[in-house]
Amino acid sequence: MSAQAWAVVCAAGAGERFGGERPKVFAALAGRPLLAESLERLEACEEIVGIVVAAPAGWEEPVILLAEELGCSKVSAVVTGGSTRGGSVRLALAEIPGEAELVLVHDAARPLVSEEIVARVLEPLGRGWEAVVPALPVADTVKRVEDERVVETVDRGSLVSAQTPQAFRADVLRTAYAKQGEATDCAALVEERGGRVCWVEGDQRLHKVTTPDDLALVEGWLGES
Repeated sequence: MSAQAWAVVCAAGAGERFGGERPKVFAALAGRPLLAESLERLEACEEIVGIVVAAPAGWEEPVILLAEELGCSKVSAVVTGGSTRGGSVRLALAEIPGEAELVLVHDAARPLVSEEIVARVLEPLGRGWEAVVPALPVADTVKRVEDERVVETVDRGSLVSAQTPQAFRADVLRTAYAKQGEATDCAALVEERGGRVCWVEGDQRLHKVTTPDDLALVEGWLGES
């Protein structure tokens, strides 16, 4: 039997770079809200037993109605997201049953999550890893700069670009967030406390929607699937 986990969907980001009058997760992707894609795909994953959504402030009810419209019965709670991503995850974790052993954290801005990638990030947890990050090798040359000056060309051989969903032992993730830390992703907090974090191959289609151009790119991939 596959490992089973609860999922936290981070959907509370302000999306300033995206623009528009609505939160980014309600931008139209193939005629429906961007958030719908992640909810529907996680609902279909056998490995996922429950979903908690961190929603934009004031948009909790639309998120609940969207989940109901999609028939996403695994969505057990919708919380008001915090002012930071870490705050949103912390609030969502409080809604996950204490007996849950595994937690998946996914950004709604990466809508093309697949059952394959969910299984891929959960599998190493059964082999003793405490956290798992999907990632892609960095393809471009990386430069470190100070103001206008390039000061170093960084060896990209050991660099990867992290994505979500990220998977965790639930107790490890709770402990990491109990310290009230903040980081660009959950795995960084586990790393800070010396946790065992591994990476697995990610997926180019897990591209993060930050701008309208990103949305158009992802919509093109969606049409090919």
